[in-house]
Amino acid sequence: MMTQRTSNGVLNGHNGFRSGSEPDSPNTDSSDSPISGVNSITTGTGSLKINTRRKMNRKKSSPMMPAFMVSAPGKVIVFGEHAVVHGKAAVAAAISLRSYLLVTTRSKSNRTVTLKFPDIDFDHAWNIDELPWSTFQHPSKKVYYHSVVTKLDPELVAAVQPFLADVSPTKEGPIRKVHQNAAGSFLYMFLMLGSQSFPGCQYTLRSTIPIGAGLGSSATIAVCLSAALLTQLRALSGPHPDQPLDEARKQIERINSWAYLYEMFIHGNPSGVDNTVATQGKAVVFQREDYGKAPSSVRPLWDFPELPLLLVDTRVPKSTAHEVAKVGRLRNKHPKLVGSILDAIDKVTQASAEILTEDDFDTGSEECLSRVGELMTINHGLLVSLGVSHPRLERVRELVDHQGIGWTKLTGAGGGGCSITLLKPDVEREKLDKLEEQLDQEGFQKFRTTLGGDGVGVLWPAVLKNGMDEDDQGGMEIDLEKFLSAQGNEGVERLVGVHGGGGEREGWKFWRAENDAQF
Repeated sequence: MMTQRTSNGVLNGHNGFRSGSEPDSPNTDSSDSPISGVNSITTGTGSLKINTRRKMNRKKSSPMMPAFMVSAPGKVIVFGEHAVVHGKAAVAAAISLRSYLLVTTRSKSNRTVTLKFPDIDFDHAWNIDELPWSTFQHPSKKVYYHSVVTKLDPELVAAVQPFLADVSPTKEGPIRKVHQNAAGSFLYMFLMLGSQSFPGCQYTLRSTIPIGAGLGSSATIAVCLSAALLTQLRALSGPHPDQPLDEARKQIERINSWAYLYEMFIHGNPSGVDNTVATQGKAVVFQREDYGKAPSSVRPLWDFPELPLLLVDTRVPKSTAHEVAKVGRLRNKHPKLVGSILDAIDKVTQASAEILTEDDFDTGSEECLSRVGELMTINHGLLVSLGVSHPRLERVRELVDHQGIGWTKLTGAGGGGCSITLLKPDVEREKLDKLEEQLDQEGFQKFRTTLGGDGVGVLWPAVLKNGMDEDDQGGMEIDLEKFLSAQGNEGVERLVGVHGGGGEREGWKFWRAENDAQF
């Protein structure tokens, strides 16, 4: 089969990567048909018999897949923290802090698959032929890329465990556990989707998302790996400008379902919200009747606007379980009073979803933004009354209010962690610089980001046009050396960032499923 590219550069047709769901097909090209061992040739003096060698039915070699990248955004909870634990609604939205995964294919003789996450000092390789394919490919276990997998198979989980024993053996306990979780969830998904014929690959990840800050960093890895594997298996179409809305949403659902499997391996019974937002972008309203179980409803807000946001990490370690338990105890002591506070948070959440998806909502209008900002202020005050704020969070609010440049609330469980500030339009540069200088002096970590942006995207091949001299030669190739040598968040975003300091990069494509999607 000839290799073809779609209009956006994503490869269709045979590329040398085969899903375990697709059996080897024999080469039926008539030009390669075998020839019998003896042929008869007629000459002027009679018939001469000659021996001929049987022509081998040789499969044509397949082109190697070029290096490509996928990217997925982190998330923040905008409204509804803690009330969502008690059956109320919450709004979560994508932010433009992202994870970036570079996929490089190795030579055919290199039979290893490697995970390399330099930001957490993780690097490990496995021999593809030594992995437990027989267990995963058994007829009773085999699933296909279009399957909907909603739970882990204990026997398959057990089959992965021996291949985690030598992961990061010199690392301390908590760090090694993080590395083993990442390795185990990857191998589980790799073995379910792939086959032993998979070529050697390296998956290298860089992220601009703070780890452990409640911003969905693990879910972005899950989405990146899901999208990368499905792309390699030719199980995705698009994204491209004329992609039908239903098709785009189907692709999003496929990526999301496999990312959720990755999250299950790490977290056991995750809500599914983080990977959903990281996949589709924009925002969702989610609600669950029983905390600890998957949401009973997740409603996409496809028309959620992009809003300017200042994210501040207090660098105070938080414990979600501790803060949730604290509110639970308070509710048990004062059921009517705390119940009314949770109901009020729910009303704020519902009102915000209505405002943010209004047809005439103007992101450049301070009047429109102030309606959302005021709801953020109310939501924060209600959370303070539940005792889940922290002096460092209140200090951020104090500094922002003093400059008069936006509306601030905590995001996530509280007790530390992060705050978000919706910035007013046309904020004076001097005021913003003064605020950021003060935040730096007091040990906060700040990020200027965008709320409600794109979900998962692909850069195929890994070549960018950044307004540099290389554009005249077709763009700059993002090779492994450039990717690994990028220094910190600024270096990564300058090199490949979809948003951030460098703006959107030409070449990135996204599965956008909003009604007025522009690819």
